[in-house]
Amino acid sequence: MPVLRRTLRVAQAVAVAGALAAGLLMTAGPAQAANGTIGRRETVCAQDLYVRTAPVGAWMGTLYQGQTFTVESKQSGWAYGFAYGNINRHGWVQDGWFC
Repeated sequence: MPVLRRTLRVAQAVAVAGALAAGLLMTAGPAQAANGTIGRRETVCAQDLYVRTAPVGAWMGTLYQGQTFTVESKQSGWAYGFAYGNINRHGWVQDGWFC
């Protein structure tokens, strides 16, 4: 029985370490460190930019050129943050459309 408990504890520790590592990679990836836009309020340069509930998720509104978006995190070409303008809520937008 003690061997089984030890094996379970090791498996739990490995799972927790993996989850922590994955979370750290999502919040501190090379794209974020390189461009320094996390936490900044960015201006939309595109004519229009769809705000979604998740990356490639359901549409919830549109930001227009000149409106702003505060980037809180990035993931695989998408930025999560607060969309100002006529939306005024959190959502996801395609990254790369800011001035």
